[in-house]
Amino acid sequence: MADAFLQLSVEDRRDVLGVIADRSGRPAHLLEKDVWVVWALATLYSAPLGEHLVFKGGTSLSKAYQVIRRFSEDVDLTYDIRALVPDLVGDNDESLPKTKSEEQRWSSEVRRRLPAWVEETVQPVIATALAVEGLRAVIRVEDEKLFINYEATSTGSGYVAPSVMLEFGARSTGEPASRRDIACDAAGLIDGLIFPTAHPRVMHAERTFWEKTTAIHVFCRQQRLRGDRFSRHWHDVVRLDEAGFAEAAFADRELANSVARHKSMFFAEKAADRAPIDYTATVNGGLQLVPVGECAKVLEEDYLRMVDDGLLFDGAEPFDALMARCADIASRANHWA
Repeated sequence: MADAFLQLSVEDRRDVLGVIADRSGRPAHLLEKDVWVVWALATLYSAPLGEHLVFKGGTSLSKAYQVIRRFSEDVDLTYDIRALVPDLVGDNDESLPKTKSEEQRWSSEVRRRLPAWVEETVQPVIATALAVEGLRAVIRVEDEKLFINYEATSTGSGYVAPSVMLEFGARSTGEPASRRDIACDAAGLIDGLIFPTAHPRVMHAERTFWEKTTAIHVFCRQQRLRGDRFSRHWHDVVRLDEAGFAEAAFADRELANSVARHKSMFFAEKAADRAPIDYTATVNGGLQLVPVGECAKVLEEDYLRMVDDGLLFDGAEPFDALMARCADIASRANHWA
């Protein structure tokens, strides 16, 4: 009978990861964290709450679509706004507020209810699974985020922590989405071991393309970096283009405009000159994906740190080449519109 990887002793897990790292060419600490990411997804989607949950973001592109060649360490999830605040959404077709005052009321309730839902509903699911399986990890909840701090058998440079962050949002339905199978990167590389698998509902890659490109556009217009690892979005957009999802997203004008309407209502932003960012104009001929000036230098530094810790697999293109690809994608997107 095959053994479950997470049930092995610390020493045996360390040895197994060393063998798999040699065979795959991927760092052992990243392979280990990937196992915990899949375990967390499997745990969430085996619970009733998984019915209203959508897995999204870069990790979904890596695990569900296999289109990005980087390690994506955190898990972004959307809990359907219709399930969290049904009394406010009602039978609203698009699940969007009709006015800004209504948006403020919805957002206020989401901010109030979501942390309580994470603590009272999600945390017990994770805690019970850890106890039942006898796994060594500590749970920490911070507002809408839940951290699983696991017992690591190896470490890298320190850029990637031995902790899986589950970050929940609840300001959309997460649609379009569909079920997809997910396996660990280590699966199949060594005989006689069972690794976690999951079957989550995953946001379609075309919507993720527009989510990421509009976030990049905001960065370019605001000229400031929002936290570490932000350069991952540029890498992801290029990989989505290589897989054909960018062209599909260009052609889906309703999806593009739906994302624009959603962000205009829930995530209004202003540019560096304080002018409001027009998301509808952005997806209809005004997309900018390449920053200029000092913010380009800050972005390059973030990208190089990500490369140094081995988060990009199969070699990483030079930063200038990445920016050139993004400039081409923006040009084509704007031409389509």
